Amino acid sequence: MRARLGDIIDDYCVKCKRIMNHSVVSCLNDEPAKVRCRTCHGDHDYRHEQAPPTKADLRKAALFKEVLDRMGGSSVEESPPEAPAAAEVNAGEPEPAKTKRAKARK
Repeated sequence: MRARLGDIIDDYCVKCKRIMNHSVVSCLNDEPAKVRCRTCHGDHDYRHEQAPPTKADLRKAALFKEVLDRMGGSSVEESPPEAPAAAEVNAGEPEPAKTKRAKARK
């Protein structure tokens, strides 16, 4: 179905930050190019009902990529196990006694 000027379609509104009803303002190759939100009357490009990624998601992706780059592309399974060796060294030593924390005075 091709969109025509004035048709009402759903799209992500950058001002409302929600998928809202929009009117088609301009078309390019039988596809909506610009739309106007029927709630806040803001004009923007047609986003195909796709919300942009949040800043937190972008930060998580960047941190994940940085960790992978630091590992040098090797997976965790290929790296030599370090935790069991450390556990064997401390096996003969007694664990320190756990103490209860004193309640904070009010």
